[in-house]
Amino acid sequence: MTGPVLVEIIGLKNSECSPFPCDADRTCGLSECHPSGTLTNAYAALKNALEAAYGKNVEVKLTLIDTGVPDHIRTILETDLPPIPMVLVNNKLTRIGRISLDRIKKEIDACS
Repeated sequence: MTGPVLVEIIGLKNSECSPFPCDADRTCGLSECHPSGTLTNAYAALKNALEAAYGKNVEVKLTLIDTGVPDHIRTILETDLPPIPMVLVNNKLTRIGRISLDRIKKEIDACS
């Protein structure tokens, strides 16, 4: 990696982390947040997992849009209509549509 990769998770404070139910199979690759299924708990688990895997080479950010939408997110919402939670990697919209450790790691690795 040439520099820190920014992973930004965008969603609503009380939303779920995925359109799929949070179950014991852990297809998302995270276990710290089970069985909550909440975005904020999944974000914390994702951040811990990515920091353990990549150290300072990855920055993980949570952007909640309950009370306002930053301009860079508004532009994406207006043009692409992505599912929430949205996952941006280095400001590029991915088509993941959920908090999924393996899929987010693939996006990070593609940036190197």
